[in-house]
Amino acid sequence: MTPKKILVAQGGGPTAVINQSLAGVVLEARKFHGVSRVYGAHHGVRGIVNEDLLDLTQETSHNLEMVANTPSSALGSTRDKPDAKYCHEIFKVLQAHGIGAFFYIGGNDSSDTVRIVNEEALKANYSLRCVHIPKTIDNDLVGNDHTPGFPSAARFVAQAFAGANLDNAALPGVYVGVVMGRHAGFLTAASALGKKFPEDGPHLIYVPERVFDIDKFLADVKKTYDRLGRCVIAVSEGIHDAEGAPIITKLAEQIEHDAHGNVQLSGTGALADLLCEEIKNKLKIKRVRGDTFGYLQRSFIGCVSDVDQREAREVGEKAVQYAMWGEHSGSVSIKRTGYYSVDYELAPLESVAGKTRVMEDEFIASCGTDVTDAFRLYLRPLLGSRMPDAFRLRPNAVAKVLHRG
Repeated sequence: MTPKKILVAQGGGPTAVINQSLAGVVLEARKFHGVSRVYGAHHGVRGIVNEDLLDLTQETSHNLEMVANTPSSALGSTRDKPDAKYCHEIFKVLQAHGIGAFFYIGGNDSSDTVRIVNEEALKANYSLRCVHIPKTIDNDLVGNDHTPGFPSAARFVAQAFAGANLDNAALPGVYVGVVMGRHAGFLTAASALGKKFPEDGPHLIYVPERVFDIDKFLADVKKTYDRLGRCVIAVSEGIHDAEGAPIITKLAEQIEHDAHGNVQLSGTGALADLLCEEIKNKLKIKRVRGDTFGYLQRSFIGCVSDVDQREAREVGEKAVQYAMWGEHSGSVSIKRTGYYSVDYELAPLESVAGKTRVMEDEFIASCGTDVTDAFRLYLRPLLGSRMPDAFRLRPNAVAKVLHRG
């Protein structure tokens, strides 16, 4: 039986294509005759608990398409991490409004929320189909070849490092770019796709999947700087020592924590500054600069992968189809087929919820500071069409007259 009312919400960090999934849900639901209302929760699960709901049934298709092409979360998001008690309150609201299908667009924590809400419905013998729609720029959802939001963020990172490399080549020195990624280094590794020539940066890439040693880091930088006269470095915010302690806790005097008690890694700029100071003080290199990409890579409006847009729309559509045609709750997952095409499956919620994927060993070079060709082949089709390219002048030098060697 087709659910008469459905509800969709967005959770966690915004992305450049999360609204494509939202539009996919709303527009696909309109194709089913039995659906009378499509509600959206303002600011994720917090909006559900507070009954702060929007009637998306009244939105025009044209405006939904315009919103779909706009980055960030149109419904608003939240960092709330619901426990069983919180999810029980969510279920009570869904039940009170007669919701028959619940769609939550988000990452690891969001998938776990969907799992718990689904269990609440089963305990109450209430007919509710709960479907998790994948989203995260970290690309760390298990069971997925990749996650919507990651390709566009990766496109931004690749282009940003291509530009940083051009700048660094013009005015040589050391450049450190810190990229989001607490446990998974996919986004930092994407910086490698900005390279065109062998001596281009990033020359060193550090991801959380490998132990970070500050002395070896300095030795790597010195070796590269001595060889090329410059060095471009990509660093994941989540790099850690052999004991698993974040490097920022080893270098900083004061440590910030987020709402969940985790060490604050994003948005402070501290790690880039601290690594730059280490390079200046220990290696005596004068021109050292650092940037923290922070939130820039999440919703950058001028750098969206068309592949990412299409797939983000399709996971929303498939979520509705699974809910309407099937009798099971689950998490929509992306499976790669052929050189580049994808299919969508509905995975059991418990196989995805609360789990974290990290970069596979086959994607990380044996030196630990680069990626492999396997990773480049994996990522390149996700970045989409019309990737800009950088060129250089040919070195046709004129013979010296006054300063002959």
